[in-house]
Amino acid sequence: MRNVELLIPASSLEVLKTAVIFGADAVYIGGEAFGLRAKAKNFSMEEMKEGIEFAHEHNVKVYVTANILAHNDDLAGAEEYFKELKEIKPDALIIADPGIFEIAKRILPDMELHISTQANNTNYGTYLFWHKLGAKRVVSARELSLKEIKEIRQRIPEDMEIETFVHGAMCISYSGRCLLSNYMTGRDANQGACTHPCRWKYSIVEEKRPGEYMPVYENERGTYIFNSKDLCMIEHIPDMLDAGIDSLKVEGRMKTALYVATVARTYRKAIDDYMESPDLYRKNMPWYHEEISKCTYRQFTTGFFYGKADQSSQIYDNNTYIKEYTYLGMAGPKNEQGLTSIEQRNKFSVGETIEVMKPDGSNVEVQVKAIFDEAGNPQESAPHPKQILYVDLGTELDQYDILRRKENQE
Repeated sequence: MRNVELLIPASSLEVLKTAVIFGADAVYIGGEAFGLRAKAKNFSMEEMKEGIEFAHEHNVKVYVTANILAHNDDLAGAEEYFKELKEIKPDALIIADPGIFEIAKRILPDMELHISTQANNTNYGTYLFWHKLGAKRVVSARELSLKEIKEIRQRIPEDMEIETFVHGAMCISYSGRCLLSNYMTGRDANQGACTHPCRWKYSIVEEKRPGEYMPVYENERGTYIFNSKDLCMIEHIPDMLDAGIDSLKVEGRMKTALYVATVARTYRKAIDDYMESPDLYRKNMPWYHEEISKCTYRQFTTGFFYGKADQSSQIYDNNTYIKEYTYLGMAGPKNEQGLTSIEQRNKFSVGETIEVMKPDGSNVEVQVKAIFDEAGNPQESAPHPKQILYVDLGTELDQYDILRRKENQE
C-alpha cells in the first residue's frame, strides 16, 4: 500500500496552524495573486513565510496554489511572484495553466509542481503528458470514478503521485471550469473570483411575458437546479487507498478554523485507524459520522466515485448549509494569572455551556466561569468579533484547542 497524505486547505495563518495541529500531513494555501479563491483572506508573503516555517517545524508540507487560467497580462506578474516564492520555500506549487507551468519550471527548477484539477485531468495520457514535462503530481478531475483512477495508477510511473478530492463542496461544472459567474456578474471563476451562481435559485422568463417568472422544478422538489451536495468519502477510505491515491484532499480554502479542525481531525483518525486495523476503522465509523456532521455541510454524496452521479447528488429545495456548531475562538497563550487568551469569533456569555475540541479526538464540555478583557476587567459576555479575551473555563486548555457551541440547545 502506498503512503497516503491528508491534504487540508487553509484560508489564513490561523487556519493553517489549526490544520497542522489537528492532523494534516500537508496544507495548501493561496497567496494574494494567481489562486482560484480571490475572495478568501489569502496570505501575504510575510504570513506565508511564517506559515511555512510553522508547518515545517511540525513536519507538515505546504503547497501554494497558482492555478488561475492565465491571460496575457498575468504572465509577467507570475514570473515576479515565483521569484518571491523561491525565497520562502513552499514544498510545491499547484498549477493549471501550461504557460504558468513553464514559468514556474524555469524560475523554480527544484520545486515540485502539481497539476490542478482545473486542468481537466481525466485520463492516463494526460498524466503521462504532465510527467514528461516534469510534474510530480496530478490532481484528478472530480468526474473520475475510482475504477478510472485505479486504471490511471496502473498506467503511470510508480513515482508519479495522484491527488484526489475526498471531502467538501462540489462544483456543478466540468472540473470546476465554469462560465456562469463571468457571464452573470463579470467575475471570472477561472481567475479566482467565482460568485457561486450554482447556489442561486432560478426561474424561467418567456420573451413575450417579461417580468412573469415561472419556477423551475425537477422532480417537484424545488428550483436549485445546479446545487450539489457536498462530497464525503469518510466511509470509503479503503477504496480510495486501494485505487492507489497518494493524497486525500479536502476542499475549503474559504472555511473557518472550526471547519478545518473538524474535518482534519476526523479524517486523520479514520486514516490512522484503518492503517492500524480495518476492524478498528469499521468499529469507529459511528464516531466519524458523528464528528464530520458537526461542521457546516449541504448533505453528503460520494460524487462520481462509484459511477455517474445521479439526482441524489443534487439539493433542489434550498441552498443553505446544515450548521450544528458555532466557532467561538481558538485557545492561545496564557497570561500571568493562568487564564487562556482567545481571539473571539462569535458571541458567548458567562454561564454558558460550550465545548472544547482537542486535537487528540476528545471533546470536553465546559461552563464559561469568567471572561476578562485585555485590561483584566470582567465581562458578562464576549460580543465583539476579533476581541482578545481571557477566559476561565474551569479546565486546563492547550494552545490551539478549539472552542465551539452546539446550536439549537434547549
